[in-house]
Amino acid sequence: MQENRKSSTVTKWFLIGISVLFLAVMLLLPLITVITEALRSGWDVYIESVSDEYTIKALQLTIEATAISVIINTVFGLFAAWAITRFQFKGKKLLTTMIDIPVTVSPIIAGLIFILIFGRQSALYPYLQSMGIKVVFAVPGIVLATIFVTFPFVSRELIPVLEVQGTDEEEAAALMGAKGWTIFSKITFPHIKWAFVYGVVLCTARAMGEFGAVSVLSGHLRGKTNTLPLHIEILFNEFQYVPAFAVSSILVVLAIFILVVRSIVEYRGKKEDAENVC
Repeated sequence: MQENRKSSTVTKWFLIGISVLFLAVMLLLPLITVITEALRSGWDVYIESVSDEYTIKALQLTIEATAISVIINTVFGLFAAWAITRFQFKGKKLLTTMIDIPVTVSPIIAGLIFILIFGRQSALYPYLQSMGIKVVFAVPGIVLATIFVTFPFVSRELIPVLEVQGTDEEEAAALMGAKGWTIFSKITFPHIKWAFVYGVVLCTARAMGEFGAVSVLSGHLRGKTNTLPLHIEILFNEFQYVPAFAVSSILVVLAIFILVVRSIVEYRGKKEDAENVC
């Protein structure tokens, strides 16, 4: 018995050590490197880099594309999850499969597809041009690409929770005369709120860091279609390493903030689930 306990203890600490080492190499060291390189030339250079005109415009575009994508995907994700879990219809399996397409398709391939759909060689191009709508190498293309790569996140968090919840409480409320909005706001949403917030947080994180599809559709027009990841790439390719790492630190700070929010959401969700069980 003692030998088994010693063996399990050794195994436990071995696995913990491997996990900590892996996280240190893959996550902690890169973060330290980014911060160190960003501040290598002092605070003046750092402030100058992060307050540069093109950096500010790239940050604004990143926030704009992220905000639009999160709003659209939140609405879509909620509607899709509700339709899949509350109704039976033909094509239901097809819909659930299509929701997962952005996860399985390379973002670069997605960008190329949108170029074929909205580019000069597309049948839609003359109509878009006549209406003054420009998608490729313009902000709408960046927003469209960001929406595509992020739209599964909210729905995929909500679908399992709605399936587990079932419809008994909602049907009972309907029999008692409650209207649709009352049923959703008073019965359904309290059960899914933490999954909902968690999906929004994941969607936000993915949108801010998107590179592949946006890179294809943006045209790399500095000050116009460059998001923060694209701006960092340009700085790095121009051998402006300190400014590149300085701008990268903005994404690091945003990532840490989102990670903290995600951890809080997870903790609150688990705590509420434990209280409901008790």
